[in-house]
Amino acid sequence: MQGHEHSKIGGDDSISGDVGEMKMSDEKAPTMDHSKMQMPANDDAKSPGDGTEGMAGMDHGAMDLSAATRATGAQKFAWAFLSVVLLAAGLIFSATVVNLNLSARDVGGAIMPPGMIMLRDTPGDAMRDMAAVDPRQVTYVAPADARGDQELQPRIENGVKIFDLTTSVIKWNILPYEQVMAYAFNQQIPGPRIRITEGDRVRINVTNNLPESTTVHWHGLIVPNNMDGPAEITQEPIAPGQTYAYEFTTQQAGTYFYHTHDHVDRQQALGLYGAFIIDPKTPQNLPAYDLEYTIQLQEWLEREGYTYPAMLMEGGLPNFFTINGKAYPSTDTINMKVGQKIRIRFIGSNNNFVHPMHIHGGPFTIVETDGNIVPESARIEKDTVNVGPSERYDVIWTAREPGKWLIHCHIPHHTTNNNVEEEGGGGLTMIINVTP
Repeated sequence: MQGHEHSKIGGDDSISGDVGEMKMSDEKAPTMDHSKMQMPANDDAKSPGDGTEGMAGMDHGAMDLSAATRATGAQKFAWAFLSVVLLAAGLIFSATVVNLNLSARDVGGAIMPPGMIMLRDTPGDAMRDMAAVDPRQVTYVAPADARGDQELQPRIENGVKIFDLTTSVIKWNILPYEQVMAYAFNQQIPGPRIRITEGDRVRINVTNNLPESTTVHWHGLIVPNNMDGPAEITQEPIAPGQTYAYEFTTQQAGTYFYHTHDHVDRQQALGLYGAFIIDPKTPQNLPAYDLEYTIQLQEWLEREGYTYPAMLMEGGLPNFFTINGKAYPSTDTINMKVGQKIRIRFIGSNNNFVHPMHIHGGPFTIVETDGNIVPESARIEKDTVNVGPSERYDVIWTAREPGKWLIHCHIPHHTTNNNVEEEGGGGLTMIINVTP
């Protein structure tokens, strides 16, 4: 007990091991007045049984830790003020790099291409145009071996040739292992070929099943102004679910094509185009040829399962290229015999790049440009022709030697698939196989 003095133990006062008796000194121990002993008033005093018996009453001068760590009013104010300053600074910084006026509704949940530079003044409309195709909008998955540019057969009513075109969002294989999400006419890339004769009266019904409005322009054709197709200029856009009828009489012959003229940078880049071939009513002054083949060019941007409209801007540059909707080695092979001649119709159905298209095995003769016959005295021979967006060149090439002769773009990146060559090429490459 605290405050008691124990007698000394030792000598005669030792503890007897036989009987366990402890002898105390004859000296009388002093008496303690318990009424004068004060116990410390400590709320933290331990209760009996907590391992500190006999420690009650000892004043260790323990500090009140909760009081030592409690924030003062001035400290609380300082932290609150600093938090407000940092929050305001974050908002101001964000406002300098992004447009805080845009809401999720304005951009429609757009997924932007990796690396696309988006400045604070980039409008929501631009973001939607450059965004990935929404996979939830796909309504058709084409077979992996499906081909585009299939000739569309008309029905005839009262002497008018009637064609039906329907736009929709599809999945399309440009290679066996590479699938893009595309905007398509009649579920194919390119759209179906329309082939008619000079002087024909045609009616083309366009039904829009896209998630946005669209129109169709008949590139290079002489038509009534209200049939020309530019959205909001010569006609109201065709809203989703609506149909618009284009009707006109053809006055020309040659190689033409049709394409969207609403949100063109998006829709045409995603596949809304097709060949429009008009045969002459009377024979033209052209060299004879044995075969013909139409080449429609396109650029694609596909990243991590998303397809974006390829554009000439940071983050929008293409990584795949196609001829008639396929990349080499999935492009067609043209079979010829030595001595045969082929008419190749190059169509710049692509949106962005000039493609220097080269044919191996000897020169070709340019006989038509943009649907117009080149006078015989003005025809030249070349082995490469620059095909820009919307341009058409008709050339005649002669198979002079047996073997495999390439047609390809002479920009090396455009003859790769995502920067990789396959079986000697890729992208804008195809083979003419000439046998004896």
